[in-house]
Amino acid sequence: MSTQPARGIDPAGLEALMQQIGRDAVAAAAALALAGTEAKNRALTSAADAVRARSAGILAANDADMAAAGAAGLGAAMLDRLRLDPKRVEAIARGLEEIAALPDPVGTVIAEWSRPNGLRIQRVRVPLGVVGIIYESRPNVTADAGALCLKSGNAVILRGGSESTRSSAAIHACLLEGLAAAGLPAAAIQLVPTTDRAAVGIMLAGMTDYIDVLVPRGGKSLVARVQQEARVPVIGHLEGICHVYVDRDADLGMARRVVLNAKMRRTGICGAAEALLVDRACAATHLAPLVRDLLDAGCEVRGDAAVQAVDPRVRPATEADWGKEYLDAIIAARVVDGVDAAIAHIARYGSAHTDSIITQNAATAERFLARVDSAIVLHNASTQFADGGEFGMGAEIGISTDRFHARGPVGVEQLTSYKYVVRGSGQVRP
Repeated sequence: MSTQPARGIDPAGLEALMQQIGRDAVAAAAALALAGTEAKNRALTSAADAVRARSAGILAANDADMAAAGAAGLGAAMLDRLRLDPKRVEAIARGLEEIAALPDPVGTVIAEWSRPNGLRIQRVRVPLGVVGIIYESRPNVTADAGALCLKSGNAVILRGGSESTRSSAAIHACLLEGLAAAGLPAAAIQLVPTTDRAAVGIMLAGMTDYIDVLVPRGGKSLVARVQQEARVPVIGHLEGICHVYVDRDADLGMARRVVLNAKMRRTGICGAAEALLVDRACAATHLAPLVRDLLDAGCEVRGDAAVQAVDPRVRPATEADWGKEYLDAIIAARVVDGVDAAIAHIARYGSAHTDSIITQNAATAERFLARVDSAIVLHNASTQFADGGEFGMGAEIGISTDRFHARGPVGVEQLTSYKYVVRGSGQVRP
């Protein structure tokens, strides 16, 4: 199987291709909705075996993608997301096995009750149907998204970025091998076989008869386009403007470890901290060590006057810095007047993604956790835990900042809806 998708398809041919993909996905979704847990798990574990067996080929495909991306001048954050190595390939295989080990959400009874007239009512989890996923750079999304949709009984149409076409196709071939081993339809996990950007437009507005929900994974421009142009519901987030607030009652050693990890572990992920807020009441003891740790680690710090005063390497922050997602080794830092000022700052400049408080004061922590309206709020922990795998979900296809349907990491349960099953014994309504 080729690992290089086709490029030159005329508009009529592309439209016909996408419509056929949609029809095949709907048929596959109907079959998957009735598939047993054992078959889905076998497909996932067989795909994991294939990933390990084909590791050399996956890495070779990724090398070609990396070379092309480097020649095209792709930024450091995008290159980091694109890059695979033996450890990351093994993580892909392990992720497939972890998703297989998760409980099957399909058919789960969420709630049940009886009415005085004898009707027995159940709320039961069911698949969404066909999920369309549009993503950039990250070839691991091919495996994660395909596996999560399969486990939750959904067919999926994957449209990866042009920079990761070879890597994604090589991983997709492993997923197809797993589906075949389990006797499940190949159309359950389809990878759009063209890098033509017009395919994205068709998925957004021309496949409403087939796609039930869209999930974007990528930069701000991609997510904004999907949210603006999609004609079906969208699950996703526009930006990850994540904050760490160091309270007056924070343990300094803990604060230093958490802040450095939250910013510098991986700077190009949506859970990376982009702003540091320090309580004025502890600035005299806490601010300088925190700022110097970041600077010494190679992070550019853009601060207000108080932050600039602790180290000459700090650059002045502008108003634009407070609401900026850098996805780089840059952080904005300011001193605030206590937890309420921190909450107000996050409400004004945050993106409702992930925010953390460092404090030994339980009451202050609870105030922050209750009042910060973000998808994920943490106490004494790094924002880089904003990840479905770290939440025990096996993996996730994104972090949702929406308030409807799914919020936070989107895993197998979040890829289901529900229906009401009502059992009676001949009741009629008077």
